[in-house]
Amino acid sequence: MSDVRELYQEIILDHNRRPRNMHSMPDATGKAEGFNPLCGDKVTVYLKVEDGVVRDVSFQGSGCAISTASASLMTEGVKGKTVEEAEALFRRIHDLLTGPDEMVLDAEAEEALGKLVVFSGVRNYPMRVKCATLSWHTFKSAVKGEEASVTTE
Repeated sequence: MSDVRELYQEIILDHNRRPRNMHSMPDATGKAEGFNPLCGDKVTVYLKVEDGVVRDVSFQGSGCAISTASASLMTEGVKGKTVEEAEALFRRIHDLLTGPDEMVLDAEAEEALGKLVVFSGVRNYPMRVKCATLSWHTFKSAVKGEEASVTTE
């Protein structure tokens, strides 16, 4: 288990050091801003949806390693998916982070989550769950075209 934990930490650190898709998107079809007042994490999520498919997604912002890595991995996870598939992935990651303690990840759930399974350990640190979910809630707001800023409170 120690090797798995180290691998997960390395993936999070890598996405924090070298975030993927971290840039603005002037031609975005959706945009939302999110803020975690407890720790100061801020994120803006941009997306381009065409024919019900997330063709492109990016983010900008500042925050802790968990927040930045989550936003980076989120962009990789939803890009190319239909809006419905992306929303299903949101529900899976949300359940992973906030579901019952006895929730067990079976092979199907792990496959559906892909690299996002690295956040399974975050559930043990309730204050960090909001860091990990901020970009996801912001993405969901951008998909729905909501203007209000997303907050974790």
